[in-house]
Amino acid sequence: MRVIPAYLIPPCLATLQFQDNPAAANVHPVDAPNRIIPARSRREVMEWGLVMASQEIEAIVDKSEQGWALLVAEADYPRALAVLHQYELENRGWRWKQHLPGSGLLFHWGALLWVAAMGAFYYWTMAAFPQLQNLGQMEPARVAAGQWWRLFTAITLHANLEHLTANLVTGGLFIGLAMARYGPAVAMLAAFLAGAAGNCADLLFYSGDSSLGASGMVMGALGLLSVHSFSLWRKYPPSRRLLRRGAAAGFLILVLLGFAPGTDMVAHVGGFLAGAILGLALNTVPPALLQSGTVNVISGLALAVLVTAAWRQALTGSP
Repeated sequence: MRVIPAYLIPPCLATLQFQDNPAAANVHPVDAPNRIIPARSRREVMEWGLVMASQEIEAIVDKSEQGWALLVAEADYPRALAVLHQYELENRGWRWKQHLPGSGLLFHWGALLWVAAMGAFYYWTMAAFPQLQNLGQMEPARVAAGQWWRLFTAITLHANLEHLTANLVTGGLFIGLAMARYGPAVAMLAAFLAGAAGNCADLLFYSGDSSLGASGMVMGALGLLSVHSFSLWRKYPPSRRLLRRGAAAGFLILVLLGFAPGTDMVAHVGGFLAGAILGLALNTVPPALLQSGTVNVISGLALAVLVTAAWRQALTGSP
């Protein structure tokens, strides 16, 4: 049996073992018999292994002459089958969450819906109703006077096509990765709230006349990603060094993208820090719960209500 040390594999695979010796494929300890769950391919068994890891079920990824399989303890076998059955039910049809080739990362293609929505709203506000820019952009003085909705409406606006493109390219990547880790609607809601927090930082520390754009939300998604493995800090001590490196990498990306001349650095830092704080809070929640349909439907509805209420207030002009 070949067991990969925890510090050499992604933390989410730390509960998995890998066995590729055909002669030993059917030899298991007498005191801990294993049950075999056959898989159709290496990709399928690796996906199942991730599912087992998310539920804290110890499993062995096995390659024998009969093909790929997942081995679980006799006591865990009924629960493992139930978990896999639920996983298959929730992932019927085309799968939104896919592996990025060569990276080992999961990406949720639902981020393209966010990209499309932001692009459509940009066209709508620039071509059909350009007056919405003045109604929704972030203006600290007006927010201080009671126009709270500008903290949220400003996230949906962009000054020009170059501004929009820059946010969609980086935001599509960061938000897609965050959606795969925390659940699609949960990540969207958390990143949006982080973007609003970035605008709050503008209100407190920046005296500029006005600002707009989704860059605070994009940096919020980066903050979510920078701490996404901190739930494993105590459980897998050998991975602590990698977790620190992940946080440091997130900060360096923030400096690279968020400190460019002419950008709203205060909103970027505020969004990043808010995203990191929200990410730490979400890491205390079981991954299966974050990925559940019910939680994501509720989060999606909350996001829709928040955006709709903010723009309704912007259009009516009443605090």
